[in-house]
Amino acid sequence: MQLPPFHVLTGGPGSGKSSLLAALAQTGHNVVEEAGRAIIRDQQIIDGHGLPWREPLLFAELMLAWELRAHRQALALRGPVFFDRGLVDVIGYLRLSGLPVARHLLLAARQLRYQPQVFLLPHWPQIYCNDAERRQDATEAERTAEVMREVYADFGYQLIDVPPDSLEQRRDFVLQHCGLTPGPRCGNAPA
Repeated sequence: MQLPPFHVLTGGPGSGKSSLLAALAQTGHNVVEEAGRAIIRDQQIIDGHGLPWREPLLFAELMLAWELRAHRQALALRGPVFFDRGLVDVIGYLRLSGLPVARHLLLAARQLRYQPQVFLLPHWPQIYCNDAERRQDATEAERTAEVMREVYADFGYQLIDVPPDSLEQRRDFVLQHCGLTPGPRCGNAPA
């Protein structure tokens, strides 16, 4: 079975994933924003309960639903698609939180695959900062990156560390490892 041209960026919070995703979008590649941050924004607007600090299992289910929809919509896009986190990250979140991983989530992670090389952005203390959606401290951010490394490896993915460097260098590093260059504008994946 041939895998779709879906590439995952993962790592701890505040490691530059969203900035790197934006740089990839600026070169014309399809991108899918991070589920967690979008869900937190939406839940805060509506005073919802699907927040990691309120109902972490509900938050995980919302992330799963987001990732399933994003994966399905990305299948209709032409060319490669870069994801700011993927389905496996939901499992990493649950593992990090000491919560059970439901069978349906394991099944989804086994069935809906990405390219075998996953880009890990390690914790980068010099750029890490908190905000309204990112409440983890630096220690938890570093631990998150390590858990993501472990869980993606458990699912058979090869982790490639994206070195700390300028945004352009990081973008080019990812594109070169994917055998890509900045391409023609091809539209962004719907959120």
